[in-house]
Amino acid sequence: MAGSVTGVAVPKHSLSKLQSLNGLFAIYKKEGPTSADVLNSLKETLLKEAASGVLVVGIGNGTKMLSTMLAGSKKYMAVGELGKATDTLDATGKVVHEKLYDHITREAFEEKLKQFTGDIMQVPPLYSALKKDGKRLSVLLKQGHEVEAKPARPVTVYNLSLQDFTPPLFTLDVECGGGFYIRSLVDDLGKALSSCAHVRKLIRTKQGQFTLDDHTLQEEHWTLQHIVQSMQPCPGSEVTKEDGTKPSPNLGVKRALNAQVKGDKNGKDEKGEL
Repeated sequence: MAGSVTGVAVPKHSLSKLQSLNGLFAIYKKEGPTSADVLNSLKETLLKEAASGVLVVGIGNGTKMLSTMLAGSKKYMAVGELGKATDTLDATGKVVHEKLYDHITREAFEEKLKQFTGDIMQVPPLYSALKKDGKRLSVLLKQGHEVEAKPARPVTVYNLSLQDFTPPLFTLDVECGGGFYIRSLVDDLGKALSSCAHVRKLIRTKQGQFTLDDHTLQEEHWTLQHIVQSMQPCPGSEVTKEDGTKPSPNLGVKRALNAQVKGDKNGKDEKGEL
């Protein structure tokens, strides 16, 4: 996911400063609000689904870099639940069927992961941002329209490992390329193991060059000063801090983020959107 900060009325002094910026930075997206909601909140803060984790934002010429940068690898921590399948493939949907899972061992699970590593074919979920006749499939489904699944398409999984296996819950560490759906991976894994599964929560830990530990701004740091300090400049442009010095490439919020991740690993919060 990515976004841009544009098209909003701002005080004259803030507008002048914002218009002088060109680059990319990352913020921490919490559970619940959509990316658009978060961006609107960021705009409002500057002026006075679902996945959590890294959300990259572009300002000025930085918006032109988003597509190229986001086509690179992404990393996720995904918690799945065996034995239950939902219509959305994640915890936001309703359970559509249940199956036994007590026959699944850690060894069998890890063996199946090999089938989903490398260059593979994947069918995108019905509830997604993909479009038919200009409308999102998820919107059409919610309006009661019948929607056919998109054909399988090639995707790449660079690394896939099982971090925890405590049935019915399991935790995956995933590094993948663009266009890959974690929800489809978990759903396919459940079927391959003669059961079913859905995503309980999903945290994006890396997007492009931005990592959860080193680059994301927590909501209390959504200020012009912190954005300038953390911004990654566009090629050929310079970003300077208020005192005229060059910004540090990282803004340390590791302690707070680690606390969030610890909570996620205990299965207490985030739900996935991808």
